[in-house]
Amino acid sequence: MKLDAIKKLQQKKYRQEFGQCLVEGEHLVLELEKAAQKQTGLQASILLVTEDYADWSTSFNKQVISSKQMAGISDTKSPQGILAVVPTQAIQPIYTATDVAIYLYQIQDPGNLGTILRTLGWFGGFRCLLSPDSVDPYNPKVIRASMGAIFHVPLEQDVALESLSGRFNQIACLDMQGEAITTPAFQQSDCYLFGNEARGVPRAQLDAMQAKAFTIPGAGLIESLNLASAVNLCVYEHQR
Repeated sequence: MKLDAIKKLQQKKYRQEFGQCLVEGEHLVLELEKAAQKQTGLQASILLVTEDYADWSTSFNKQVISSKQMAGISDTKSPQGILAVVPTQAIQPIYTATDVAIYLYQIQDPGNLGTILRTLGWFGGFRCLLSPDSVDPYNPKVIRASMGAIFHVPLEQDVALESLSGRFNQIACLDMQGEAITTPAFQQSDCYLFGNEARGVPRAQLDAMQAKAFTIPGAGLIESLNLASAVNLCVYEHQR
């Protein structure tokens, strides 16, 4: 690929057009190589490195470029010198029927999504469903924040909110008036629904799907928790 085309992958429309995304940094490339052992389509990834990584052993097609060229395609202020161009359709972590679903409704912050994926990857046994109009999971900021979990957590995009009631037996959501997540009933759901950072989830649709409400007990000194923090606490409590 030409470097100008690779630089365009920083933008969502070109990631969708080319079906590729950027994975930058030594740790993320290692996670990519680990995932490629099982997800064989990832072997089509292209590795771009500067002289500092010229001896990097890899099964990927590797190309050495200058530090100036790397700076031109990098999404970071201080490029590490190693970057992969990855076919997004090849990112297919293994999914099992027993995986618990975490549904995110119109989430917008790439840092939140990356952090959530990292948590799901740490605990295992979860998959992530994204509603339409959510942040692109292949945004470089999401991939960095996920610390490679993007390659290990099953992910489904453009899942309509109204489709959940036909797919899951018990849907849980957060609400200030709900039962505490420490109650046994919290662990009985097979889908946990979290809303947009600012607007949450439309109340009428929550009522229509009969989502069971739970709350994270706190001192009430502030109005709410950060979305990623709320998901992390709920995932931990579910596993505990």
